[in-house]
Amino acid sequence: MPDTLENLLSNLRLIPVVRLDELSHATGLADALVAGGLPLAEITLRTPCALAAIEKLAGRQDIHIGAGTVLNQTQAADCINAGAQFIVSPGLDHDLVAYCQNRDIPVFPGVSSATEIQAAYNQGLRQVKFFPAEASGISRSLGLGQARLTALAAPFHEMKFIPTGGIDAVNLLDYLDLDCTLAVGGSWMVKPALYESGDFSQVTELTSAAVQMAKGHDD
Repeated sequence: MPDTLENLLSNLRLIPVVRLDELSHATGLADALVAGGLPLAEITLRTPCALAAIEKLAGRQDIHIGAGTVLNQTQAADCINAGAQFIVSPGLDHDLVAYCQNRDIPVFPGVSSATEIQAAYNQGLRQVKFFPAEASGISRSLGLGQARLTALAAPFHEMKFIPTGGIDAVNLLDYLDLDCTLAVGGSWMVKPALYESGDFSQVTELTSAAVQMAKGHDD
């Protein structure tokens, strides 16, 4: 993993997971994230304008742009060619991972079982996405996904995880408190409803609050 991205993840410990419904919102959203102290964004391939948004933002020097919900090698190629600096996938696809490794692009496939973690480990990965984090929990009394992640991570002490799915300001610190957590992915600060009017101030406010929460926790 390039030092610049690794440092961002290690220091900020947050990845905003972005669904962009309008290409015209791309610049404003990026500006709001940077203003909130989070110069990082995972643009998910869940809307028709996602690839164009990645291409539009990839040339900026003040923010790292990655692609999420990448399902296969073809999509990975399209995203990387558009300028994506890292790739996130909901599941573990070996061809996709190998392609990104050959292009020297950080890739974080989703895992939720020991079998998938072991397969990712044996493919040379040491950072993976834990997905879906909250839905993977077996009991509310055990802290939902945190208990499962702790149990799964125990045999794989070299692996670091990016829990994503169902995480918000309420349970953020529960995941950051785990030694195996590299960073946390979430969308609560970048939901389209927050800026559909074209006003991105709420994104900046929620992002700044999340960044301060994560930094205060680490301190």
